[in-house]
Amino acid sequence: MRHEIVMPQMGESITTGTITKWHKAPGDKIALDEILLEISTDKVESEIPSPIEGRVEELLFKEGDTVDIQKLIAVIEDDLSVPFAGAGGTAVAPAAKVETKAAPASTPAAPIAPTQTQSHDDRFYTPLVKAMAKDAGVTLAELTNVKGTGAAGRVNKADFEAYVASRKGGAPKASAPTLQAKAPAFAPGERTTVVPMDNMRKTIAKNMQASKLTSPHVNSIDEIDMTNLVKFREGFKKEFESLEGFSLTYTHFILYALVQALKEFPIVNSSIEGDNIIMKKDINLGCAVAVPGSGLVVPVIKGADNLNIRGIARALDVLVKKAKTKKLTMDDMTGGTYTFTNNGSFGILIATPVILQPQLGIFCVGTIAKRPIVTPDDAIAIRQMMYATHTYDHRVIDGEIGSKFLRHVVNTLQTMDPAALF
Repeated sequence: MRHEIVMPQMGESITTGTITKWHKAPGDKIALDEILLEISTDKVESEIPSPIEGRVEELLFKEGDTVDIQKLIAVIEDDLSVPFAGAGGTAVAPAAKVETKAAPASTPAAPIAPTQTQSHDDRFYTPLVKAMAKDAGVTLAELTNVKGTGAAGRVNKADFEAYVASRKGGAPKASAPTLQAKAPAFAPGERTTVVPMDNMRKTIAKNMQASKLTSPHVNSIDEIDMTNLVKFREGFKKEFESLEGFSLTYTHFILYALVQALKEFPIVNSSIEGDNIIMKKDINLGCAVAVPGSGLVVPVIKGADNLNIRGIARALDVLVKKAKTKKLTMDDMTGGTYTFTNNGSFGILIATPVILQPQLGIFCVGTIAKRPIVTPDDAIAIRQMMYATHTYDHRVIDGEIGSKFLRHVVNTLQTMDPAALF
């Protein structure tokens, strides 16, 4: 029986993956859960195991190729009695065809139904393009005629508008100006070193640009008096580590405060699909983790709204350890509804991060530093202060909600009784 292996979705906002290494060649036998290939995205590098025992019949892409999610990449035959179709050979036609995904993944958008044009069989379209096609009366079959200029030939908004204009006999609309500079990056004779981007960095670059073009970013910034939490942590951290086996950090308190704010302002815990706002009933917190040599990954604490602060700390510790050993799974990387990132670990005071699509917000903190502060009774005191940035998508979240969300986090961190949380 023939089993088709497709490119898995390695994260909610990931649309492609790059094949970095094949562990098997056509004709090789492979055991259940034996590694078939390694793939890389801007979020994770993963080893993909075989879902069945059998023989590798066909590899459709070579190492280094970047492939759309859900696109066929390999075929495994589980009936080892069927001769392998080598070069010039002919294999026995299978009696049935069963599609098997390489690993569990979040449910992707439904693919366009295949047509007789083979080059469009596995083509995917964004919800925006599908909505535009519906409004314009363009059928899915006709949509396959639109030439895409996006990543991996994907059709974007400008491509579709140009097609509709040409179909009506009008001139195609001008495409949005590219952000890439047209001038040479360096002058003749200038002393330079050219360093090619690796696959992860290239994907990060594309996704960050796409996020800025998709979401109108707004930043609300405030400062938080962390003095009470600093004092509590200093007195409690040894006891906590002896009980839990890992360190108590300020991130645990911030994640707890974010959960309370997301409960109070559920619109922040949503996403956009076409003209619809998708309200997420579960709070799944992404937490950016810097992995030396591998960029930034964002594993997700699932159901953070059902966890107390110990539960959040334990879940984060597991994910951080898996991230640093490159053992994150696809489930660890998908389903995030809001993201936290900490630039303070690098000694930075303030940063304005980029939203992780399709989420509507991201929260960033800087380092905690002692500063003189005027107290409510007009005295001057040395306090442990930290800047925080709430970056949000202005298509849905207005300044009022965005700023109130930030103030909720600030108030929670400044007024909480940390001893009561443990």
